[in-house]
Amino acid sequence: MNRHGTPGTSGAESTALEVRGLSVELRTPGGPVPVVRDVGFSVGAGQTLALLGESGCGKSMTAQAVAGLLDPVAEVVGGQVLLGGRDVLRLGPRERRGLAGPELAMVFQDALTALNPVHTVGSQLAEPFRIHERASRGAARERAVELMERVGIPEPGLRFRSYPHQFSGGMRQRLLIAMAVALRPSVLLADEPTTALDVTVQAQIMELLAELRRETRMALVLITHDLAVVAEQADQVAVMYSGTVVESGPVAEVFAAPRHPYTRGLLDSVPAGHARGTVLPSIEGAPPRPTAVPAGCAFRTRCPLARERCATHEPPLSATGPGRASACHYWKELADA
Repeated sequence: MNRHGTPGTSGAESTALEVRGLSVELRTPGGPVPVVRDVGFSVGAGQTLALLGESGCGKSMTAQAVAGLLDPVAEVVGGQVLLGGRDVLRLGPRERRGLAGPELAMVFQDALTALNPVHTVGSQLAEPFRIHERASRGAARERAVELMERVGIPEPGLRFRSYPHQFSGGMRQRLLIAMAVALRPSVLLADEPTTALDVTVQAQIMELLAELRRETRMALVLITHDLAVVAEQADQVAVMYSGTVVESGPVAEVFAAPRHPYTRGLLDSVPAGHARGTVLPSIEGAPPRPTAVPAGCAFRTRCPLARERCATHEPPLSATGPGRASACHYWKELADA
C-alpha cells in the first residue's frame, strides 16, 4: 500500500492500471477549483475495482481524467496514470487516441446521450474496426453483428440498421458495452452502467460485464454508489469522499470491518436487518462543495468520531493492515469495535 492508497494486486495478477496521486482542477470563472485530490488505486488483469461514494465525491471526474476526457472543463494538475507501465498523462493527443479502444475503454452512464442519435447503431459499432484495424466495410459489419449477438441483442442482422432511439434502455446499455469491448481493451471504465435500469436488467448488465471480464482478462473499474453491486462484483474497493480516497482494500474485508467512519455510515444506511417501522441510520448533512472543503478532515462536520485534531490536521491515507488503508486519525477505534 503506497501513500496514495493504491490497493495492491495479488502476486498472481499483473497490474493493468495504476493511478498515483491524481489531482484534477475544475476551470471556473472564479479560478481553478480542486475536485480530485491525490487519488490513487490499482487494478490487476481480470480483477474488478469499485470506486464507491455519494454523488459528487469525484468518482466520475476521476474516471474521465484517466480516460483523457476532461478538456475543456477541467485539467489534470498532478499525478500519474500508468497503463501497461506507460504514463498516459505524458502522451500526446495522437498517442492517447491510439490507446482508446485497444487499451482503454469507457462505458458511460447515460446510453441515450452517449450514442450518436443520427447514425445507426451498426455504423457506430463498426467504426472501431474501420479505424483501428483498417477493416473493410463488409468485415467491419460482420464483426459488429457478432458483437451485437454476443451482448444479447435479438436479431442483430436486422437491428444493425436501427437507430439508438429504437432500442430500450437496457438494449442501449448493451450496445454501449459492445462498443467499449469491441477491441478487447486491457482496462474498462464503467461509470454507473446500470443507472435508470430496472433491477432485472441491472443484474443482466452486471453479469454481462463479469462474463466479458472473465473471458478476456480485462480489468474493470466500476464506478457506483450501489453497495450491493460492489459486494457482488468487485474484488477491491476505494471509497471516495470530497474528491479523495478515504478507505481502500479488499471488498470483503472493508465491508466486514470498515476502518473509516464514512464507510461505516454508508454500510449502516443499507436497509437490511432493521425491524419494520424503525428509523434507518443515515449520515447527517451533505458532502461539502468543492469550493468550501473544510480545513483538516473533510468529513469531520458529519463524523461521530470528530475531535479537535480533526479540524486542524488532515489525516493521511495510511496502511491499517495488509492491502488496506484509511484516512482517519481514529480508525483503530472502529477496528476495536
